[in-house]
Amino acid sequence: MSLLLFFILGLFVHFVFFVSIFDIYFTSPLVHGMTPQFTPLLPPARRLVLFVADGLRADSLYELDENGTSRAPFIRNIIMHEGSWGISHTRVPTESRPGHVALIAGFYEDVSAVAKGWKENPVEFDSLFNESKYTWSWGSPDILPMFAKGASGDHVYIHCYTAEKEDFGAQDAARLDTWVFDQVKDFFQSAKSNQSLFSKLNEDKIVLFLHLLGIDTNGHAHRPSSREYKDNIRKVDDGVKEIVSLLQDFYENDGKTAFVFTSDHGMTDWGSHGAGHASETLTPLVSWGAGIRYPQQVSTQLFDDDFLKEWQLENWKRQDVNQADIAPLMASLIGVPFPLNSVIKMTQKKEVTLSFLFTPFKLLSDSKQVEILEKAKSYLKQKKYQDMISLCKELIHLALEGLSYYHTYNRLFLGISVVMGFIGWISFATIMIIKSHSSLTRSVVKDGKKPHHLLPCSFVVIGVLIAFFLLIQACPWTYYIYCLLPVPIWYAVLQEFQVIQDLITSLLTFSGKHSVVFLLVFTLGIEILVLSFFYRYMLTAGLIAFACWPFFTQLWIQAKITSLGWTLFSLLLAVFPLLPVLGREPNITLVTGAGLLIFLISLSSFAYLWKSKSKYVCEDLPVHLCQMVGVLISTYIVNSTHSSLLQKQGLPQVNQIVSWAILASSLVVPLLGPTIVFQRLLSILLSLMSTYLLLSTGYEAFFPFVLSCLMLVWIYVEQETLQQSGVSCTQKLTSIHFAYNTDITQFRQLHLEDIRRSFFFVFFIVIAFFGTGNIASINSFDPSSVYCFLTVFSPFMMGSLMMWKILIPFVLVMCAFEAIQVTTQLSSKSLFLIVLVISDIMALHFFFLVKDYGSWLDIGTSISHYVIVMCMTIFLVLLSGLAQLLTTKKIRLWGKTKPHFM
Repeated sequence: MSLLLFFILGLFVHFVFFVSIFDIYFTSPLVHGMTPQFTPLLPPARRLVLFVADGLRADSLYELDENGTSRAPFIRNIIMHEGSWGISHTRVPTESRPGHVALIAGFYEDVSAVAKGWKENPVEFDSLFNESKYTWSWGSPDILPMFAKGASGDHVYIHCYTAEKEDFGAQDAARLDTWVFDQVKDFFQSAKSNQSLFSKLNEDKIVLFLHLLGIDTNGHAHRPSSREYKDNIRKVDDGVKEIVSLLQDFYENDGKTAFVFTSDHGMTDWGSHGAGHASETLTPLVSWGAGIRYPQQVSTQLFDDDFLKEWQLENWKRQDVNQADIAPLMASLIGVPFPLNSVIKMTQKKEVTLSFLFTPFKLLSDSKQVEILEKAKSYLKQKKYQDMISLCKELIHLALEGLSYYHTYNRLFLGISVVMGFIGWISFATIMIIKSHSSLTRSVVKDGKKPHHLLPCSFVVIGVLIAFFLLIQACPWTYYIYCLLPVPIWYAVLQEFQVIQDLITSLLTFSGKHSVVFLLVFTLGIEILVLSFFYRYMLTAGLIAFACWPFFTQLWIQAKITSLGWTLFSLLLAVFPLLPVLGREPNITLVTGAGLLIFLISLSSFAYLWKSKSKYVCEDLPVHLCQMVGVLISTYIVNSTHSSLLQKQGLPQVNQIVSWAILASSLVVPLLGPTIVFQRLLSILLSLMSTYLLLSTGYEAFFPFVLSCLMLVWIYVEQETLQQSGVSCTQKLTSIHFAYNTDITQFRQLHLEDIRRSFFFVFFIVIAFFGTGNIASINSFDPSSVYCFLTVFSPFMMGSLMMWKILIPFVLVMCAFEAIQVTTQLSSKSLFLIVLVISDIMALHFFFLVKDYGSWLDIGTSISHYVIVMCMTIFLVLLSGLAQLLTTKKIRLWGKTKPHFM
């Protein structure tokens, strides 16, 4: 198999493995088909008003300020004298769209909506608005349209401000909420002179939805502890009071209006949301008006947390709910059918499963259902209403368990298929490495016999049987890929039976003790990498071990300066995983210090090259000077932008334009210089650091610099260790070109030491990911890091910028790895194949560690770990090409073309 074909196949296989996790764990819970059920009881309210204060934390609303008074006196008065209160518990991801879907549609939307920027509906769903007679809504263009688009008919009306108003750098984000309150006032004022609108507003089953985004915007821009965030809460409270008074006057105090005040999600202390921290998942819920019970004073409560005492609400009964339960509450208040998004899944699953393979949910079997029904009738006859309520709660609990059981019915079957494919691919990749890049099986490859013709026939029969089995069960087309993919993979593995046999024979000839020690060290290294996803300090432990490594080898004896450099930068890098990633305050002074340090290093590097009298210095001079100036400009822009935002003057347009220009040029400017290893790596660092500085808010600005220094020392270390193996490698990095001669006869075969090199690379990739943040948690990234580029809310653009910030250290490591492959005289892909195997072993680990139980934070984190490793594997393939482009290609804009091959 050619190398190109192997990598295309690898990309496809890993893409399938990556997508499989969503079919196994993140399939949509919606199954359309239920018939709306109307209650015969008269609803208590004719209309419902829903206030959603986006990004409002429960404690920020309920707690008293430093003067002992409430920030929301009107809401506080409602809690004590007019309505009910509690906490609405949200689920991960704590983002605006899934939060509103849970509130208004009554279900927790699957994460496939994130692929459409939380704006479009991947699966159409029913909602409270759709079931209402009329709904009028005011607020953000990111939220309102999705409920209007999903509604049947034209009875859902939306009034949105423009997206440009959602500016984190604006003078006063509370104006977003003021706009909503003013629009509602004007709307009801116009209704007095518009008979058609007046008639609609006096219908039953109507909903008024006010989406208030100012608190969320101020939280992102200034933090929830800021004066701006807290003042915005006061303004919202005043606005709610005005709207309530307005409606009471309009409807002449008819007592038929129900009010619900809540939030879609909370916010961390550092101004982000998306994960499962309590500050994100605990949101306020206050309801009052028609159909809502008045406050109940109690002496004891059911909750064992400290919130009640902190908020001084221990004497008013607290009633907590799950966020998705607010939708049926609101539906019952105005007498509309509950939003219907599911049907009995047992019937659906039974219809498409072979009878002898179908296993029903035993806790709610047919006999159990009859038993519960008879018991319910008995309780009703005996007027044992409390027992009836308890029985209904038990039935609801069993029904939810049954829905989960049938929703995950195929999980084990799919999981086994994916694991078989994983193991097969790892085996196949290992065989390809041994067959193409080692001498262990060379004799067998030449003399080996062709596999028996029964082998392909057997696998064809297996494939046909699997396809037929899936067909009769009406499985989705993706199931065919997951289940059939292992068939050709294992066929390719078993075709190389002679290679496998020869490999086993070769391994048995090695020293038993040496093999066992090597296997134990390799296994320990893999486990440290896996544990580092859960505990970042494991990376520090690994780097400390790296720092000590030269002293136990010949490297310390032969290259003391290189060894000391390796130890120093390993220990410096080991500090970063110990630094906090959550809740850190911006420190622009550190960013400035990092920028000046990079400038001084680039200046001294240029002086060193000039002193060496390299013939490429003059050619590289304009590029080098341009990059040095770019670092200074980036440092200035960061300071200027931060100062402007503090003064609430917004993002200066000049700063924005220059920032985007630096970003756009960062991958082009390095191609203008020579392809000598040292110069090209320095050029890549300076260009990428200019962008990284613009995306930094604190100590992380030093991270790429320290990482790059260690990468440079690593290149020298591998040159020294290669010489110890008897391979001549005496050229300096200032004379070796990336654009080397690709004659395959110059490449050496893989050694056992190359596995260690590959492991180092994977470890550094993980360091690049987790060195300054935890990418398994959305809230570990500060949205203020993109403010040099934009301040207007744009999820995809902001996410893309933060993703590029993550990938910059990744690219630096990849380019250093390319240099190691050149300087150690390996083919460009041989080490990389070992890296893929190591990454796949890690991915298999995380596949088994995926959870579907426990807290939503645990579930989301376990799945994100798997997704990260799979993305890392795919990105390794793609960014390997990017690294080759950055290191080997050259664009000549001036002067004569000079040969740069060795």
